[in-house]
Amino acid sequence: MLPFGCGSERATSSVTVLDIRWENRTMEFDLPAAISILEGTDEELPLKTWMARIDLSSPEIDISVTAADDEDGRMSVGALANESDACLAINGGFYLENDDSFEPVGLLISKGRFLQFATPGIYWDDKRYDVNRSAIGFYDDNRAEIGWVSSRADSVHLWPTPVPNEPGRPGSLPDSISSIPWMVTDAVSGGPALLKNGSTSVTSYQEAFFGPAGTEYHPRTAAGITKDGDLLLLVIDGRQRASRGVSFSELAGILKSLGAVEALNLDGGGSSTLVVNGTLLNRPAGASFQREVVSALTVRCQ
Repeated sequence: MLPFGCGSERATSSVTVLDIRWENRTMEFDLPAAISILEGTDEELPLKTWMARIDLSSPEIDISVTAADDEDGRMSVGALANESDACLAINGGFYLENDDSFEPVGLLISKGRFLQFATPGIYWDDKRYDVNRSAIGFYDDNRAEIGWVSSRADSVHLWPTPVPNEPGRPGSLPDSISSIPWMVTDAVSGGPALLKNGSTSVTSYQEAFFGPAGTEYHPRTAAGITKDGDLLLLVIDGRQRASRGVSFSELAGILKSLGAVEALNLDGGGSSTLVVNGTLLNRPAGASFQREVVSALTVRCQ
């Protein structure tokens, strides 16, 4: 839920490789051929995880970012999937509670509607850090892209690198000439980025996610893009006897082993949820209860 204090790793090329056994569970669900569902298990750690691989070029699917429209600003992933007539959904971006209502933190664009600006900066130990945090966006032809973003009014810019922040040493946003307009129809901010151009790059410090939790084991949700343009949606269970969760480095390693070349972390903890055809596949924080969230990545099956 909370975006602050959830990272600690500086940008790094190191990666932790886990010995996960994957089982194809696709045939158990009534899904188009464009979607594969895999369940992963590492009994030694222990660890439980689910992954959906989606061929975004298929005419059988349509992906979007869906925002909660309840009075308090949040809904369960299952409810967001049902509202969108989606066959598959995972939780999306961070959010904060404000006077008994909930609002997204970071960029949120849903079906062409600009719902929240990108986070321009944060304060940490009385210092301001400019940020262009990572986000995943989708074009009107379903193509996905991950990068670092900033926004002004209803325009969004995509940057090739994050702001070079370090704890206690704020960086400066590069000259705008290095950014390009990002003409996506749907987008949700997360962070930190995990993979870039096929290499591990956990940019916690640059995105001003300071604190110890990036190296701690927690439930996680992440999205990745393969070299062929397929979308990988990954949910890791944690905080339970059957699954301890993962660090950011381990999360990056899992996505890289699955073929992702670009990836980012999304909201995690008790929010980490994967729903397929109305059925909750994972156990968020060890339970079957779905925490309400402000956004989800939803996939409609034609």
